[in-house]
Amino acid sequence: MQPLRLSAYTLTSPLGAGVSATLDALRAGRSGLAHCDFLDVDLDTYIGRIIGLEDRPVRADLAAYDCRNNRLAQLGLEQDNFTEAVAVARQRYGRERIGVFLGTSTSGILDTELAYRQRDPETGALPGSFNYEGSHSCYSVADYVQRVLDLAGPAMVVSTACSSSAKVFGSAARMIQAGLCDAAIVGGVDSLCLTTLYGFNSLGLVSSRPCRPYDANRDGISIGEAAGFVLLEKAASKIDPDSVMLLGVGESSDAYHMSTPHPEGAGARLAIQAALHAAGLTSDDIDYINLHGTGTKSNDAAEDQAVFNVFGGNTPCSSTKGATGHLLGAAGVTEAIISALCIQHGFMPGGLNTEHIDPALKSAYLLKNKQQKVNSVLSNSFGFGGNNCSLVLGQVLKRNSR
Repeated sequence: MQPLRLSAYTLTSPLGAGVSATLDALRAGRSGLAHCDFLDVDLDTYIGRIIGLEDRPVRADLAAYDCRNNRLAQLGLEQDNFTEAVAVARQRYGRERIGVFLGTSTSGILDTELAYRQRDPETGALPGSFNYEGSHSCYSVADYVQRVLDLAGPAMVVSTACSSSAKVFGSAARMIQAGLCDAAIVGGVDSLCLTTLYGFNSLGLVSSRPCRPYDANRDGISIGEAAGFVLLEKAASKIDPDSVMLLGVGESSDAYHMSTPHPEGAGARLAIQAALHAAGLTSDDIDYINLHGTGTKSNDAAEDQAVFNVFGGNTPCSSTKGATGHLLGAAGVTEAIISALCIQHGFMPGGLNTEHIDPALKSAYLLKNKQQKVNSVLSNSFGFGGNNCSLVLGQVLKRNSR
């Protein structure tokens, strides 16, 4: 595929607001998870909550879009001079030539959940203040972000559970390649709600302690919330050697089971191989793998088989979900941005909370941070129903000089 430059990016997660806070937390081995204190949720689990969203309504002229998810989107857009970078791109390309491609799984469903608590006891009608289009609708976050950034190009939302905000990189790449836009805002926003907390609990998938991917005693996920955005542009004829590029996207859909991955990681392996092929790389070219690594028995085991079958047991890898929690529809972009930070700053984050690596898993899982040059990273995101996506990010010139 044609490499695309990550011209600007920003991330707000349980680790903090902005990429500097993210980098500092990863380097310090600091987790953003805490015991669940979200609304009146009665679950013994840990979550990654963004503090203060309750007191940060969206801007007044877009009040029709006010919900937790769009509040989180707004907070994310305010970091790292991201809106300023988009404004420069808007001047260069025009409003109609910049697309918006976002992932989410929860959208503003919390507003619907709270509205149901207030429905009319006789008719069952929801309160008049409830606005589905500006909150619960999956498209709400793209509509909101497009308005905030004053853009008018193609816009869409992908909702494939945990791979949502990885797959949007592929959507944007195809739209740019087809000539339908010259640049794109890609990313994802997912916020805490009752459906995901109680839903994953009903599946027996949430842990009563901070999640510990690849640990012999792992017992489930920790749910979090985040907003991440990337400005993708075509590479210039002369590329800055320090630029981080999207080199490859690989997608698959194994459809093995609605909520359980293929036990041998068949679909995951296909996505990984497709991403390498699109990037024109082999497994030997990848310096670090950011695993999907949720901390459940089946997911980690399946991903480990896929990774080992492609890379063997020597490529360093880890999951950053012990730091951020599982960010669901925002996980893909979060881990893509973390991968970009690894490339820019020459480090590989160790997996937090993991104490004893499961001896049945064969990949080279890092327990501690490792400082070394990183040219190329593979980032995995695997969702319900076998919706798998792998991204390859790296530095083009240094890759070609090998």
